[in-house]
Amino acid sequence: MPLDFLPLAAPLLLVAAACRAGLAAPHRPRPTAVLAEVAAGLALLIAIASLALLIGRGPSTSPLIGVAGVGLSARIDVVSVAMLMLVAFIGWIVVRFSRSYLDGEPRHGAFTAWLCATLAAVLLLVQAGNLAQLIVSWIAVSLSLHRLLLFYPERVTAQRAAGKKRLFSNIGAVALVAATALLIVDFGSSDIASINAAARAGGELGATGVAAAALLALAALLKSAQFPTHGWLTEVMEAPTPVSALLHAGVVNGGGFLLIRFADVVVMAPGVLAVLIIVGGFTALFGAVVMLTQPAVKTSLAWSTVAQMGFMILECGLGLFPLALLHVVAHSLYKAHAFLTSGGAVGRVAAIRRPGPVAVPNGVAVARAFLAALALYVAIGVGFDLALGAAHKPPQSWALGAILIFGVAYLLAQGLADAAPRVLTRKTSAYAAAAGLGYFTLQSAAEWLSAGTLPPTPTPARLEWTLIALTVLSFGTVAIAQALLPLWSAHPAAAGLRVHLANGLYLNAALDRALGGWSARQPS
Repeated sequence: MPLDFLPLAAPLLLVAAACRAGLAAPHRPRPTAVLAEVAAGLALLIAIASLALLIGRGPSTSPLIGVAGVGLSARIDVVSVAMLMLVAFIGWIVVRFSRSYLDGEPRHGAFTAWLCATLAAVLLLVQAGNLAQLIVSWIAVSLSLHRLLLFYPERVTAQRAAGKKRLFSNIGAVALVAATALLIVDFGSSDIASINAAARAGGELGATGVAAAALLALAALLKSAQFPTHGWLTEVMEAPTPVSALLHAGVVNGGGFLLIRFADVVVMAPGVLAVLIIVGGFTALFGAVVMLTQPAVKTSLAWSTVAQMGFMILECGLGLFPLALLHVVAHSLYKAHAFLTSGGAVGRVAAIRRPGPVAVPNGVAVARAFLAALALYVAIGVGFDLALGAAHKPPQSWALGAILIFGVAYLLAQGLADAAPRVLTRKTSAYAAAAGLGYFTLQSAAEWLSAGTLPPTPTPARLEWTLIALTVLSFGTVAIAQALLPLWSAHPAAAGLRVHLANGLYLNAALDRALGGWSARQPS
């Protein structure tokens, strides 16, 4: 029985470190930073121990510490343990990085306190076994993050970004509270595992359940900076670099976690899934195109995060929740590392650039590349299924794989260009084969690990088929345009389009004006 409460010790350690850092004298921040690092390291060990509990005992929920369904309880399953290990690991790295990065800052102790408080709230969120704990930790994440975003309160851009983020967070919190209330009314329980089990066994959702799923989706979209509420994420670069890395430890991707956590409820609402496909797919395309025009490293990474969060929401809309969980983990690790090393990116790029010929693909090379990539992808997919005796894969997974292979086809087009050396052709072909093999391997592994915890992918109806086809067509069109970019980039129209894209098509400015300057007027 005491082992059931083990995951709850991780946030408690970080809360203690946050209190110690907040009460420490301003001129002695270094000892508190060391204490915070120790607490984060212990939290990581607890997350690893939770994995051992899951392997040894299977999924479980600890008894409730509270009354009437309100209190603390720890859920141990594939989703919570994966997120616990991810958040604890990134948190430990960020705390270690912050100790030297902010050394000498007058408010180093306060930063450490709010950093630990944010990590504690996220750890409490991802292991929440009941709805009350989920709501409290969800709101606590937003409140503590707000203080980190305003670490430099005199910066107008930071004030605008923090104010905008607070507005969307408040709307999302209201939506989440309303969703949980409807879930309690519909399922008669505040235990998250019981709600998911009842939704899976029930077959269909009533009007109350569909409304709850829609509100959960709204909260997730606002949390993960989906179009058109993405502007705050591209403006938080005014905060210290560790904050940008911390965002990927269950903060900005908390929306994806929420959808994965209540996957059994969301998957029973086809209309909600359709909205997730549309919003997520458009956000992914929009963020990816704008990212290519950004001159600053951190801003480019921020737009990349917008695109990746859109892709994560798209995966949830397609019902590919195991892949969405895998995406959360992989993207978080990559992007946290990218932000923490962004300071030396310019120097590294300058050091590796060498003058020389560039293989520019023509239309024929691009067509050959995309046909070859798709053929290779289909061959690997069919061969993979035959070799493992796997069941028929849902069309959603094939569509998602086709989208992923478009990115590899761009590299393959360079290898098939007329001026391309043979070594480049062989290298890009190997990359294409590795991408296809890696996709199906990771997909099968994610589905196997989450079997019994996450629902199977639903069979698409006519609406879903239409959205899947439009999504693949949209991503394919953008990928082909990107591959042909060297042929039309010198055109005056392309130069003008680049300027507009570099400014995000001015949608963020339009949102500021629609809010009436609300976010800029908020006191720091």
